[in-house]
Amino acid sequence: MIEFDVRTTDDGIGVVVPRGRLNMVAARQLRETLTGLVEGGTSRIVVDLAETTFLDSSALGALVAGLKTARQAGGDLRIARPTESVLTVFKLTNMDKVLRPRDDVEGAFHG
Repeated sequence: MIEFDVRTTDDGIGVVVPRGRLNMVAARQLRETLTGLVEGGTSRIVVDLAETTFLDSSALGALVAGLKTARQAGGDLRIARPTESVLTVFKLTNMDKVLRPRDDVEGAFHG
């Protein structure tokens, strides 16, 4: 089971923190969470992956869908603080070129 913490910073950036394994089941929840933020008016989003222990291709698809949705609304989606195993998945799939990992949540849009 995965949990998502969702908050909005003072400057209007949505922060999503998935805790656990981002697999096929959790990917749908992630996609819905990201879409809900954008539909609610928050189009700049950071997905903080510091507590994500596993990520599969369906989760990558959900992140790319979230990126597309955010950009269509005039915003962007960034990822921050991926664990070593999650970063390996990004590098093996070359997704680190599309969703460039940031070192911290605060610097994702201001760095």
